[in-house]
Amino acid sequence: MASVLIVEDEPETRRALEAAVRAHPALSVLASVGTLAGGLRALSSGPAVVLVDLGLPDGSGEALIRAAAAAEPAPETLVITVFGDERHVMSAIEAGAAGYLLKDAEPHAIAEAILDLLAGGSPITPVIARRILKRFHQTQQRAPRPADAPHLTPREIEVLELVSRGYTNAEIADLLGMSFHTVTSHVKQIYRKLSVRSRSAAIFEATQLGLIDLHR
Repeated sequence: MASVLIVEDEPETRRALEAAVRAHPALSVLASVGTLAGGLRALSSGPAVVLVDLGLPDGSGEALIRAAAAAEPAPETLVITVFGDERHVMSAIEAGAAGYLLKDAEPHAIAEAILDLLAGGSPITPVIARRILKRFHQTQQRAPRPADAPHLTPREIEVLELVSRGYTNAEIADLLGMSFHTVTSHVKQIYRKLSVRSRSAAIFEATQLGLIDLHR
């Protein structure tokens, strides 16, 4: 059973998130808190997933995202917030968030998003995904790949292109005829070479560098 840390300052919303997690037999609530400080303390208990709002009374949820990304082992982080503007979205992704949902998501969608996250996916509210894609498309007009861009092997590029199309690690393993652990190893290498902490950030950085083309 995957443990979930919920960090949300609005009591009603926090209870709704707790209910959504507990309703699924594969998930459990490790802790549910309303402050950044509480979230940082609970992080030491080792949750598999962190659900975090960005607007907390004692700081930004981005601080928790960065702390989670630096933890060992690092939990998956899913943002659930009312902030849908580009600045908040890209900042959260660059901090290490692997998914981004707006608070109008249905309760059943929360559990599905968590399971998707654990399977290697990056659940993102459709309207947010469109904004990210628009940002990616704009990068296509930039200068060609710089000479000092990180070197990714042909296999890593292949894996990254499938990641950019929304495939999970398990699906990529099936498509490429390799083990799940090998795909996971490739993804970790990609993260290291691109100096990123999430799938979305890897896609964004690789697109900026001209390593992959989202139009193909």
